[in-house]
Amino acid sequence: MADITNTTKNTVEGTGLNKTFFDRQLLEGARTRLVHAQYGQKRRIPKNNGKRVEFRRWNLFDIDENMCELTEGVTPDGQALSQGTVEAEVSQYGAYVEISDLLEQTAYEQVLSDCAELLGEQLGTVVEWVTRDAMCAGNNIQRAGGKSARSEITAADTLSVDEIRKAVRTLKKAKARPFGGKDGRKQHFICICSPDATYDLQEDPLWQDVSKYAAKEQLYTGEIGMLFGVVFVESTEAKVFRQSVWNKVSEATSSSASFVLKNAPTEAEAAYLSREDNPIRIGEASYTIAGFDPSSNTVTLKETASLAADAIVYSEDAGALDPETKTAMDVHSTLIFGKDAYGVVDVAGSGALQIIIKPHGSAGTQDPLDQRATVGAKVAAYTAVILNELWLLRIEHAVSA
Repeated sequence: MADITNTTKNTVEGTGLNKTFFDRQLLEGARTRLVHAQYGQKRRIPKNNGKRVEFRRWNLFDIDENMCELTEGVTPDGQALSQGTVEAEVSQYGAYVEISDLLEQTAYEQVLSDCAELLGEQLGTVVEWVTRDAMCAGNNIQRAGGKSARSEITAADTLSVDEIRKAVRTLKKAKARPFGGKDGRKQHFICICSPDATYDLQEDPLWQDVSKYAAKEQLYTGEIGMLFGVVFVESTEAKVFRQSVWNKVSEATSSSASFVLKNAPTEAEAAYLSREDNPIRIGEASYTIAGFDPSSNTVTLKETASLAADAIVYSEDAGALDPETKTAMDVHSTLIFGKDAYGVVDVAGSGALQIIIKPHGSAGTQDPLDQRATVGAKVAAYTAVILNELWLLRIEHAVSA
């Protein structure tokens, strides 16, 4: 479980509210969402020590051509310890909800309890996404079906037993450290995948369902089965690479470096188009984005182009394209990793997860009629970072479901 210590900050004095209870509601709500954050190396940073934390790991000793053979009576040269370092910067996350004075008169404590649980689930999901995205930023990638690029993955390239075997071989060759061994459980790697991905594996006769060994092993939260020494844990938040942009040109252009989108862009489209140097396809031609103006939905290219009205504007950041519609299929991400492959950090002593209750009347002139109270939650400091690229493998694949 991620190292999430929570404290309640409550400006309500003498109200009789059970702060410990709301603490527990917030934390339990968060825990229901945490999967990726469970298995990282935990690291705290002290207060007033900046926003960056440094992870250190010992480098493995080399084996020389003599294989450390000793000569009788001769003391060999000693070896020096060396460390590699990885830095990460923490960020804060938070949200709150307003509660009206009318609602307070009816079921105040029940509403606070519900808010704490809902906010915990929301911020637990945020922590999950931050950790997941950090883990999926690595370059140790295996694509199903032997494909060399994500855009080549087709519907036939599903997650298979053979893909898991290849991944295990890769981790073993990289000398990735397995989990277990000290807690009575056999050594193993961990796999985090979506329910759609495991659906394709559970049909295989080699799949070992958790019900067959639950009485013998200490299980992880969300554990569903094993295969070739890999423990599988499901997450509904497993990364899915979806096509960022699919839109059309509003009006024809002639030798112009800009054009207007026909449809209001989605949040994902706006984010992609706002990143300079991102590639974009229009019809059959390739271009490079120079900028995007969300107020007018205008895209600026680094090249001039003559575009037809209703020409399809699309990105190639997901799976194989439909040749007619230019829509791309979703590509799912399955992570297999060893111990200490990545790390998570939080600020020691401050409480990583906090619930903050502001009662009616606490806002002064900002709330002259005492109509509003707020219940908020904040992750005071959190981040995640890959510590060893070779010990964390991402399989990109399609799903049949």
